[in-house]
Amino acid sequence: MLTASNLSKSFGGRVLFEEASLQVNRGNRIGLIGANGAGKSTLFSLILKEASPDSGVIALERNIKVGFLPQENATSGEETILELATGIHAEMEEANRLLREYPDPEDPQHHEGQALFAEYEGHALEAKAKRILSGLAFRETDFNRMARTMSGGWIMRAHLARLLVMEPDLLMLDEPTNHLDLESLGWFQNYLINYSGAILAISHDREFLNVICESIIQISHRKLHHYRGNYDDFLQQKAARDEQQLAAYKSQQREIAEIQRFIDRFRAKASKASQAQDRMKQLARMVRIEPPERAESTVHFRFPQPARSGQRVARLTDVKQSYGAHVVYENLNLEVERGQRTVLVGPNGAGKSTLLKILADMLPLESGTYEHGHNTLIGYFAQHRTEMMDLKKSVLQEVMSISKPVAEQTARTILGSFLFRGEDVFKSVAVLSGGEKSRLALVKLLLDPPNFLLLDEPTTHLDMPSIDALIGALKQYDGTLFFVSHDVYFIKASATSVLHINAGHVTPYAGDYDYYLEKSGATSEKAALVAPGKTAALSNYQPQNHANTTPVTPKMGLKEIKALRKVEAEKRKAANKIRRELEKEIATLEISITDLEVEKKRLEASLEDSASYENGTTFQLNRELSAILATLERTTCHWEQLTTKFTQEYSESLLTKED
Repeated sequence: MLTASNLSKSFGGRVLFEEASLQVNRGNRIGLIGANGAGKSTLFSLILKEASPDSGVIALERNIKVGFLPQENATSGEETILELATGIHAEMEEANRLLREYPDPEDPQHHEGQALFAEYEGHALEAKAKRILSGLAFRETDFNRMARTMSGGWIMRAHLARLLVMEPDLLMLDEPTNHLDLESLGWFQNYLINYSGAILAISHDREFLNVICESIIQISHRKLHHYRGNYDDFLQQKAARDEQQLAAYKSQQREIAEIQRFIDRFRAKASKASQAQDRMKQLARMVRIEPPERAESTVHFRFPQPARSGQRVARLTDVKQSYGAHVVYENLNLEVERGQRTVLVGPNGAGKSTLLKILADMLPLESGTYEHGHNTLIGYFAQHRTEMMDLKKSVLQEVMSISKPVAEQTARTILGSFLFRGEDVFKSVAVLSGGEKSRLALVKLLLDPPNFLLLDEPTTHLDMPSIDALIGALKQYDGTLFFVSHDVYFIKASATSVLHINAGHVTPYAGDYDYYLEKSGATSEKAALVAPGKTAALSNYQPQNHANTTPVTPKMGLKEIKALRKVEAEKRKAANKIRRELEKEIATLEISITDLEVEKKRLEASLEDSASYENGTTFQLNRELSAILATLERTTCHWEQLTTKFTQEYSESLLTKED
């Protein structure tokens, strides 16, 4: 399907790779990894013919469809989300025009319209796009919204939906998980597991690579290194390969040293001169074993220790916060103490990012109070990096614009440790990649260290060595840390306590993430991040009343409270049973739709085969296809009704997309 042979590419004298080779066959699932700047995105641009290699050849099989999702900044025009997701609406409009203007079945223009309609699967395209958009967490009311009115992250999701609708033979993804929440990420991973085409994905998400990939290609030291298996397999194989290579390298070095000693000792002696010459020829012919690769250049830093805060860092009292009619918090009470290292978890839309913004003084309170502790200095690392940066400034200017300016040499030294070297410091912030913006945001925090650090998805766009370096720095940090992350590896290494958020309730767990997993009864490490959690809150967190529950009043006795809670538990149990049955029915319909689409494609392929005309089976095939299309339409309509019902009754958290 794709073959790249002896590729070499350099920029400004810097060699990204040389004599590199790559082959992608049908059905392959390949993860492409490497440090920021190693050449991953450049390799994609070469495959897509957006750039040319200095040498080497890239060959794509004829007539294959290639789909590409960029890392960020995908554009949108005057189109709705649904139109963007279908991706080929212009062609479909042309097909509909021909069928409308030339209704006579015998007219050649009518035949052309039918062929165009069949080519783009017009009968199923819209339903398929809606199903995929729903999987990526779009609501039905979003389908007809103009794409340009939504955030960049949601536009990226719509572009991802377009690729999945298109079903290219080769799906090329550059950091596809950056703009997905955990629920849509789970759906996306399951979709890719059953995807029929080949996948070539750049990702720094360990779990995504483990779930999706059957092989790993690492770009390192100007070479493409191939490994079989997922990311965990890669780590084991690389360690074993490095160990074997080190042993072979040391053995050869000993042999070389012995031969060289013989040459140095005897080449001047006539009786041994011929033997010395033989040894010299032996050295010249020897294929030298390279030493194991040293670790790639990565970010090495340590937070300067900030000024010590008081024991109580922050206190929220009876806080209310809403987005329009959607109430995120009401009567929220929370105390933060010095030294806490807390990860916020809970369902999407529960209010995790909103709580960070409240604590960062980024949102004015509707009601209630926020008291800062003595000498509290707040640092906020935003989920959307551009919120905290001036895109018109250079990297150096952006760093120099902090509230406590530093000497230019100091700034350039720290920028250098974050891989902004030489002329890189004069790049415009607007042209930086996602990873570069993340590193720049960390530099700004380093130069003005807070003692209350708030991080919203800090590992997004960071490569794996940089994530490890950030973990190392945070272990040395003696301030207070609150953060949101979907990276279980980062969470387990950084958090010593957990705060679960759901429906306005906050429930603390006085232990690390493993403790939270045990106490919450979560089914998996990843699922626990968005699980609704247990309903019981600790005594120092005030319960909140909601329309679907009966309030507990101070006048109630213990027996009345227990009876009330028993009734509420039975109501929740019944509601959960209905929800599970609805989920099961939706899943069954999705399987049926997939089977029907497979059968539809088979029948269409048979109709396109000239043999069907020769053996006279076209009439029967057309009848079968018509029946399949009718069943598919009914099934899809039923699926849409049930998913709409499910969204309306169980997904109120999607009313806001702040989190």
